[in-house]
Formats: sequence, structure tokens, C-alpha cells
Amino acid sequence: MTPAERLSGRMPSEADIDAIARATLERLPSPFAESLRDIILLVDPVADLETARRLGLRHPMQLSGLYEGISLNHQSVSHSGTLPERITLYSRPILAEWRSTVVSLEQLVSHIVIHEVGHHFGFSDDDMHALEDGAE
Repeated sequence: MTPAERLSGRMPSEADIDAIARATLERLPSPFAESLRDIILLVDPVADLETARRLGLRHPMQLSGLYEGISLNHQSVSHSGTLPERITLYSRPILAEWRSTVVSLEQLVSHIVIHEVGHHFGFSDDDMHALEDGAE
């Protein structure tokens, strides 16, 4: 939490997280931005227990974001009629992590959004961690 965020005394809302996430998506360069036009962005308080368990997590608070859909590297014309890709951000885990770190809420939410966008492009968690490690 940055000093300015601590001093404001206001707990960020789901609307604040949504606004940061949408601003992050708007900053993405072409051609990435164009391929994300049809993705639905949602902010929910916390994942349901079934979703957490399906992902191998012990508790829904361990999940801050989720990409659901068919990644671009697996899409084909035979996938017409499927549900649109979706990125869901979970506000309670995000805010819990934010309160325990020194990064701003904008940095944290942007990081999570970019991570989920990576799944849309076919990157695994291991791929993204390797990219992040290489960038440091």
C-alpha cells in the first residue's frame, strides 16, 4: 500500500479495481489490444469453492484472478458458438494481498490483469513466471 493510499483512509471498492483493470487493458499495445476486444472483464468478491478446488487450491482466497476461455493458440473455426473468453478479478484476495505489500493497488491489479491476458495468449503460469524472472 503506498503512503498516499494509506493516508486516504478509504478502502478501495470493486469499482476501483474494475477501473484500474480496464485502464490496464486500454494501455496494451496493438495487436494485443485488438485480440482482447471481446473478452469480458468481471470483478467478484471471491471465487466459489468449486472453482478454487478445480484449480487445485485449498481456499478461494488464494485466487486473485482467473482467465476462462480458449486461448488463442487453441482457437479454431470449430469453436464458434462457445462462450466468450472472460477474465475475473477477485477483490477480496486482491485487497488482502495489497494490504500486505508495498506496491500500489494499481501495480498489483495491473500485474494480475497482464497475467490473465497472458493466459488468453496461451502462456502457462510457468511461462509467465519465467518471463517475469528474465525481466528482473
